[in-house]
Amino acid sequence: MLPREDSRSTVDLKQSMASTGMQIFGFVLALLGIMGATVATLLPNWKVSADVGSNIITAISQMQGLWMDCTWYSTGMFSCTLKYSVLSLPAYLQTARTTMVLCCVMAAMGLCLASLGLKCTRWGGGRRSKRHAAIASGGCFVAAGFLCLVPASWFTNEVITNFLDSSVPESNKFEPGGAVYVAFISAGFLFVGGSIFCMSCSGKRHGPQDLILLPPPDKLLLQQQQQQLLQQQQELQHQYCSLSPLDNKTGYSLQDYV
Repeated sequence: MLPREDSRSTVDLKQSMASTGMQIFGFVLALLGIMGATVATLLPNWKVSADVGSNIITAISQMQGLWMDCTWYSTGMFSCTLKYSVLSLPAYLQTARTTMVLCCVMAAMGLCLASLGLKCTRWGGGRRSKRHAAIASGGCFVAAGFLCLVPASWFTNEVITNFLDSSVPESNKFEPGGAVYVAFISAGFLFVGGSIFCMSCSGKRHGPQDLILLPPPDKLLLQQQQQQLLQQQQELQHQYCSLSPLDNKTGYSLQDYV
């Protein structure tokens, strides 16, 4: 039985190390995802002008973001205008603002839970608590990836639709900017990181998980030895008490000759 238990513990140790490595990889991907989502939310180039004018006085590049519109002129001047009015914005832009902010908040919450659910850390409680924290963090990352994917897809669809519309003037046509691609990549990182965290703690585990409440091996061995000694003492005492008084006489007595 001992070689079998040793081999089982070795396999469980290897599986635990592989699961820990996957969790660290998922944590890095989720960290890159939240950084990319934050950068994409703040960048002003969600869509850029597709037509570049040749006049030195007119603008050569226009960009529009979630929070501001920026313009570069051929003279080297640069100006940005903040979008103060929320109700005057189109529906897809309002939705993009809201979902990107919620994405960053959800991803930050998942990052905090992931730091508690990592198996290589000492904080976060026992294995059961870490497992629940890891699954919760994976759910937060997947939800954050979905919240990041929705505005990027809707925004891209609106830009492409306006670009292909023949009634829109050439000067008002835009194409997707770099912030949209950053949002797509960040959503992918969050999806993969969240899936890794959910899969690393899913399913039934055998072996070490069933021995959580058992004492350490040295203490367990000492307890077994104490129980064996106690049983031997009880057996000897029982045998001694079961003997008759005549059997207890082991020598001669003076009363036998008086």
